[in-house]
Amino acid sequence: MLAAARRLLAAVAVLTLGTACAATGGTAGSGADDTITLGFSAWPGWFPWQVAERQGLFARNGVKVELKYFDSYTDSLTALATGNIDANSQTLNDTIASVSGGAKQSIVLVNDNSTGNDQIIARPGIDSVAALKGRTVAAEQGTVDHYLLLLALRRAGLTERDVTFKPLPTDAAAAAFKAGQVDAVGVFAPFTTTALELPGAKAVATSKDFPGAIPDHLVVSADLVTDRPQAVQALVRTWFDTLTWIEGHRDEAVKIMAERAGVSEADYRGYEAGTTIFSLADNLDAFADGDTDAHLSHQADSIAAFLVDAGLADAKPALDGLLEPRFVRSLKP
Repeated sequence: MLAAARRLLAAVAVLTLGTACAATGGTAGSGADDTITLGFSAWPGWFPWQVAERQGLFARNGVKVELKYFDSYTDSLTALATGNIDANSQTLNDTIASVSGGAKQSIVLVNDNSTGNDQIIARPGIDSVAALKGRTVAAEQGTVDHYLLLLALRRAGLTERDVTFKPLPTDAAAAAFKAGQVDAVGVFAPFTTTALELPGAKAVATSKDFPGAIPDHLVVSADLVTDRPQAVQALVRTWFDTLTWIEGHRDEAVKIMAERAGVSEADYRGYEAGTTIFSLADNLDAFADGDTDAHLSHQADSIAAFLVDAGLADAKPALDGLLEPRFVRSLKP
């Protein structure tokens, strides 16, 4: 079922991508005003983009950006794959899944690593991943917390066949769990807050258990890299300028990000340990060649193989051009 769903999504994405490019003559930002459309959704590592817009940091770096917020993370993935936006904030595994379906995308920046804010949360009485056997687990099919669920099940000696998987959008999955309609749920912050409102609920696995497995990125269309490298460079530079601004204005930044997340400032501060924001030095290390999970080339190869094994992709995709480190390397002191 999963492979069939992935094949259908990929086929629709590639067909729509061809239609979108034919209609616009290129990527979404190739209009007369040269505006870049940058998508993001609900994740602590991506809310700094809201700060960048509010503080005029895109303009300061000479790039016009339309920041587009998606209530549905999946919709943001589809928007980039179909050419309806130029850039998006998304995970490594979801990017590789899009590439396996024919999308042409490049990772130009590591925003963060998930270090606890992706969670498998279970109702009272379920104290481990092994205890999920025979239970109903909800998550958004084919995306990051479905991937986390598969990783956790594999470590516990189980597969998805050992549970009843209920595919739901992340917000709906969290609500269903809180209402007692499923036994466990895979969600990411800030939806973890909703899920944990069920009395006695607790996380039985988190991204902290799988270091380096869930890196989050600025991903752009391959056309944008080719046609407008200066604009891509400006986006990357803006990210690091934003981190500097946040460091000097922490309270104001948290207020902006919590407002976008729809949570209290106290709840937002609670997410900080579970998302490790990457500095320029961290980016340089991640893009360097290496054979550990901290290195993107190694992690990408591992994820590509895992997606095939899990039935989320039909074949291991070619990863040439997926990683584009030149924009962060150009900022090296």
